[in-house]
Amino acid sequence: MLKYLLKRFARSLLTLFLILTIVFILVRQMPIEGYFPNFEKMTQEQIDNGLHQMGLDQPMIVQLGQFYWNLLHGDLGVSRVYNRGKPVWDILKTKIPISVQLGSLSILFSMLVGLPMGVIMAKRKGKLADHLGTGFIVLIQAVPAAVYYLFIQLYGTELLGLKLRFEPENWVSWLLPILSLSLGNIAYYAMWLRRYMVDESTKDYIMLARIKGASDGRIMYHHIFRNAFVPMAQYLPTSFLNTVVGSIYIESLWSIKGMGGLLVDVVHKQDNNMILGIVLLFACVGILGLMLGDLLMVLFDPRISIVKKAGED
Repeated sequence: MLKYLLKRFARSLLTLFLILTIVFILVRQMPIEGYFPNFEKMTQEQIDNGLHQMGLDQPMIVQLGQFYWNLLHGDLGVSRVYNRGKPVWDILKTKIPISVQLGSLSILFSMLVGLPMGVIMAKRKGKLADHLGTGFIVLIQAVPAAVYYLFIQLYGTELLGLKLRFEPENWVSWLLPILSLSLGNIAYYAMWLRRYMVDESTKDYIMLARIKGASDGRIMYHHIFRNAFVPMAQYLPTSFLNTVVGSIYIESLWSIKGMGGLLVDVVHKQDNNMILGIVLLFACVGILGLMLGDLLMVLFDPRISIVKKAGED
């Protein structure tokens, strides 16, 4: 197990290095006009001096090396545009808790609704509950998320008597953003759990359990659901990243002062250090989610080994 984790950690570092390097090179290709609010009124000397202060007059390889050297020392740099002169980490640490709370509550709500929904659809296959659930899944997957996000905001705020802007101190104002973020995961959990449970219900060990006289409830929850949940477990940690990424639009729509809205703002303002800091956090969450997914599969099903090679006894 330790050997496997070390290998995965090494691969994760390589993946993180590639992601950051690619993003670093891309953001350095942005027009220099974006770094200077009054670019048209500046002289060439002022522009050159500004680029020198930001280190943008150095060769790309030198800039990249300096970035990783600072990163190894825990220095993400300072914001050049968004909040000039303030350390990137000091800005991020005020935004992270909001996005984490929003994402965590969304995932919890998705599981509380999506998993029972998938079970009911599997139990009522071909009946009204299954058809209604399938209709909901098709609707969520077919309609662009931005459409039902706007629909929820416009009509939900009117129904609950809320303002269009998010108010963190008012718990009611959390409901609609959480609902909006949850819909995609609810549909995903329900669709795949139903599919896995229907597939498990046709296997020989289920027929044998019925012949032995096991009750339908025991077969459904102790055999079908338990085995069908194993492949679902791998997706649960990574779904947190998908939720955080989805919050980019949600946070902008509701003016939530979290990581999602911040990313849109700093990209627009071409604040390179801020962009790289946010990308670093998102990448770490995604990589950690993939590792936790593998470990959860082993936890829920001891028959699975992440250490043994294929064909090994």
